[in-house]
Amino acid sequence: MTHHQIAILGAGFAGLGTALELRRRGVHNFVIFERGAEVGGTWRDNTYPGCACDVKSDLYSFSGVPNPDWSHRYARQPEILAYLRTTADEQGLRPHIRFNTEMEEARWDEEEGLWRIRTSGGDFTARVLISGHGPLIEPKWPDIPGLEDFQCERFHSARWNHAVDLRGKRVAVIGTGASAIQFIPEIQPLVGRLTVFQRTPPWVMPRMDDETSPRRRELFRRYPALQRLSRQWIFVKAEARHLGFSNPKVGALMERVGHQHLEAQVADPELRSKLTPDYRLGCKRILVSDDYYPAIQQPNVELVTEAITGIHGNEIRTADGQDRVFDVLIGGTGFNATQPPMARRIVGRGGQRLSEAWDTYMEALHGTAVTGFPNLFLLVGPNTALGHNSIVYIIEAQVAYILRALAHMDAAHLLSLEPTPEAQRAYSDALQDKLRKSVWVQGGCTSYYLDANGRNSTLWPERASNFRRTLGRFDPALYRARLSPRPLPPLLA
Repeated sequence: MTHHQIAILGAGFAGLGTALELRRRGVHNFVIFERGAEVGGTWRDNTYPGCACDVKSDLYSFSGVPNPDWSHRYARQPEILAYLRTTADEQGLRPHIRFNTEMEEARWDEEEGLWRIRTSGGDFTARVLISGHGPLIEPKWPDIPGLEDFQCERFHSARWNHAVDLRGKRVAVIGTGASAIQFIPEIQPLVGRLTVFQRTPPWVMPRMDDETSPRRRELFRRYPALQRLSRQWIFVKAEARHLGFSNPKVGALMERVGHQHLEAQVADPELRSKLTPDYRLGCKRILVSDDYYPAIQQPNVELVTEAITGIHGNEIRTADGQDRVFDVLIGGTGFNATQPPMARRIVGRGGQRLSEAWDTYMEALHGTAVTGFPNLFLLVGPNTALGHNSIVYIIEAQVAYILRALAHMDAAHLLSLEPTPEAQRAYSDALQDKLRKSVWVQGGCTSYYLDANGRNSTLWPERASNFRRTLGRFDPALYRARLSPRPLPPLLA
């Protein structure tokens, strides 16, 4: 059995970001378990046509690893994946990664004060376990009678089947979320007939994407400080968008921009009515696109707003009694964000699984640590996601906080550390007080932000900068500590 001081789950932005900071501190005794054959996480797994980021490239990247050569303001999936590969190569992270190694179970050993980790590549132990598995892993299909028995090709956008030739086919798309509005314009020219089943129209804002000029790239290569300034300016503008969620007047102005975008691109009043949201902007994820509305209006596209009542063979029936026949069914229906699959595999004190601790709802102190699960730290945990800014900024704030916690463990000679139940509950209750009155709960929609009980356990309700400020200091008073009965090698050495 192999022992490491620190074990990290996942080699996406979160896992690699943690590894970057450990290496910068001269820490080498850590391992990353990655179920795939390459780094990248969601940017490796999501390969659907048109896949791209909706945060500008200079901000959606590691602050300490700038890339002056982004080809567009909004990077495409292949380019983001290439960036993560290059980062792993150039920052010396690959020797720490165990590829094709899936974590099957991590169980806390109270007596020894460590995690016993069973993987598809063998057994390991680690004093500290850091989960870099984000919430958008497990594709979610709607509960439609007959869906599993669809007789022709069926796949989810997050598991795109590139072997299926869509040319000339009758294609059904269920869902109009962030992925669907990217791949629909890409496949529309190829298919024979495209039918888009929409439950709720999204707010779609202008994307205004452009290629980056050779001069810009050269300037950023020669003067990295200019790219840092660009990153900061993009961040400040993104932070300002939070006013659209917290200030009704600003929200109304932003909604006007959305309506103007729709009116400018869709002339037909009946279709425009179907595409007009009837809930407040921000209640669902805001989408950015300049080609989704034009694609929906093409002669070979039909937008269906009647609810799907069932699937029979290769026919989809809607509430108006109409049957439509298809050759291919594509799900653009998102992920199960409030029941992360990794929680079922993490077993804390007393044999309790994290999924059991979160059976009613997810919560964690600072979205990072959970009572009953010593020496476990989460990245992109409960109430850390954003509706207006870059998740990479949140990840870096969490990593800095975790390293402060590990430094405290070293200085105080601690065997284990976990939040007190009182601290976790007080933190969670304060967040929920803010969220209950927010647009994400009171905005008039249902979304993946909310769990089955209508509780928002995914989003951070304030500006991203406030999250970093909240995590700017490690407070031992919020934690229950256990002294080590024996000398231990330091975690950060």
